[in-house]
Amino acid sequence: MEQFIPNKLPIEKLGWEKYIKYVGQANAEIARFDGILQSMLNPAVLLSPLTTNEAVLSSKIEGTQATLEDVFTYEANPDLVTSKHDDIQEVLNYRKAMSFAIDWLKERPITLNMIRQSHALLLDSVRGETKNPGEFRKTQNWIGKFGTLIEEATYIPPDPVVLRDCLENFEKYLLYEEKDILVQMAVIHAQFELIHPFLDGNGRLGRILIPLFLYNKGIIASPMFYISEYLEENREIYTTKLNNISLNNDWDGWIIFFLNAIIEQAKRNTTKVKAILELYESKKKKITELTHSQFVINIVDSLFKMPIFNSTDFIEISNIPKASAIRYLNILVKEEILTIVEKGKGQKPNIMIFNKLFEIIK
Repeated sequence: MEQFIPNKLPIEKLGWEKYIKYVGQANAEIARFDGILQSMLNPAVLLSPLTTNEAVLSSKIEGTQATLEDVFTYEANPDLVTSKHDDIQEVLNYRKAMSFAIDWLKERPITLNMIRQSHALLLDSVRGETKNPGEFRKTQNWIGKFGTLIEEATYIPPDPVVLRDCLENFEKYLLYEEKDILVQMAVIHAQFELIHPFLDGNGRLGRILIPLFLYNKGIIASPMFYISEYLEENREIYTTKLNNISLNNDWDGWIIFFLNAIIEQAKRNTTKVKAILELYESKKKKITELTHSQFVINIVDSLFKMPIFNSTDFIEISNIPKASAIRYLNILVKEEILTIVEKGKGQKPNIMIFNKLFEIIK
């Protein structure tokens, strides 16, 4: 198999007439989702567990085994000995890379430099740490089963000699005014995977770029449109459609698949966010009735940041005096809003779960 040199962007002769019904529906569903985001006072707080779930699902596509519960439980108890420790660290790195990129976009557009720095965070001290984190590759890589030689590869990205030209063209296209931004996003994601600019972490970083690009283009008010749930469920079709670009120049098949993914995931995201908002309002009212506290917003916001947590972290994050915080937690346990999953001993705090929120997210 020879190396594949991706098309220069923008792609000529895309089948726009084939996309019409998908483009209209995808934009409508994204707009519906964004309407909810814009109505939220604190989307970064309320939707932070969804960010973690995206990190879990995107990493799962690449073979990690850590579940959402594994990640939250580890964060509540970092001393926990688990065989999934390395996988959990990859998920946490994904979240760090996303957070860095969001901060970057507050002042600047997406650039190759942002992508490199995000990649460095993604691979910091985890699997792939020896594969030049934060550096575009200087050697040939390829895709195939583990241990496969290049002669048996299923895909060979462009040679490092032409990599810089591919990346510069990619960066320019990020700023290009395409006929439709969602179609442009489909092209961007596929092109990034075809270029495969790093020795490891390309799939995860390519998926991180999806909400960032939509946010950067003003399609969503917060960079929180996560699509890995659909892609993970349809992993075989996802990879097949990507492969068909290099094998058959089938951009139309890929773009239609991606637009369908946006339509279906936008519906799910809308349902989840509505459910989170409803739960937030109901618990704010209930906790006000139970505690009559001046710290109600602190309590509720803290619960929605971390569905599984330890009481020490709750005190720190909520910024509530310790005695009062413990009293409120005891009330919430008694009223079955929270459940103690691991009783603390000595200096070790209780670990609790906010079940209703966790059920919505997972």
